[in-house]
Amino acid sequence: MHGDSWVTTYDVLRMIPSRKKNPWLLAARLRTLPASIAPVFVGTALAAREGHFQWLPFLATLLAAVLLQVGANYANDVFDFLKGADKDRQGPTRATQSGLVTPRQMLMGTAIVFGLATLIGIYLVWVGGGVILAIGLFSIVAAVAYTAGPFPLAYNGLGDAFAFLFFGVIAISGTYYLQAARFSALVLAASLPTALLVMNIITVNNLRDIDTDRAAQKRTLAVRIGDRATRTEYTISTVVAYLIPVLLALITAQWLWVLPLLSIPVAWRLTRDLWKTPRSPALNAILGRTSQLNLIFSVLFSLGFIVN
Repeated sequence: MHGDSWVTTYDVLRMIPSRKKNPWLLAARLRTLPASIAPVFVGTALAAREGHFQWLPFLATLLAAVLLQVGANYANDVFDFLKGADKDRQGPTRATQSGLVTPRQMLMGTAIVFGLATLIGIYLVWVGGGVILAIGLFSIVAAVAYTAGPFPLAYNGLGDAFAFLFFGVIAISGTYYLQAARFSALVLAASLPTALLVMNIITVNNLRDIDTDRAAQKRTLAVRIGDRATRTEYTISTVVAYLIPVLLALITAQWLWVLPLLSIPVAWRLTRDLWKTPRSPALNAILGRTSQLNLIFSVLFSLGFIVN
């Protein structure tokens, strides 16, 4: 790379072949990407059960969702560094903070990823119209505003709400709309479990970083409510996520919608381990397992919709 000089698209992309220590893969936070994949599965399954499944919108939505999350992660990587929030961090290595790329290079990478998402978004807007345009623009703005701008969401205790809305309710409802061309109360209700479980990813991340975030004046919800209340938030979110499929099954008499209950042993062990694990880098493993649980739950939920 070229020191602090501005880089071209080629300069960014040519770093991709080296996987093990590749800063772009590191900054993409691959093990958290199920957060963007899971809601697309659920939204598509809800459309498929009504006979509205469409391959191209499904694949385009999936790719756009992943790109939006990677872009948000890149923006978070560089803006947390610029704000000093990554000093003495206990989480996985950050590309900008560790010096693997410069802030300018990471900003360029962020712009490229959001640009690719926008290109795919043009097709999605063609399919879904103005509603999808509004969702896409709002999603990009929120992804950048998560750690940037005059009122960064993550620094003002709104990171959990951001994950709940954009990686749960909006992602599932938007995916469904792209294929079914409508919204419904059922889809909204069915989006809540995934929204809660993906919110747990942010909760673990912020629990781990309470001390360093407090020192950097990053007022996450975890910093505001404290260690024990944050663990309680995680537990309640998990319990409610498992109750919702049961309630939906009771209301609709669609009993296969309770398939996610098969993953209760995984959720139980994960929640138990969360309570046993102190605030330390050891929580990184809990974060990865939380992301996996979200995907497992969502796949089972999706199967229940399709098979019924």
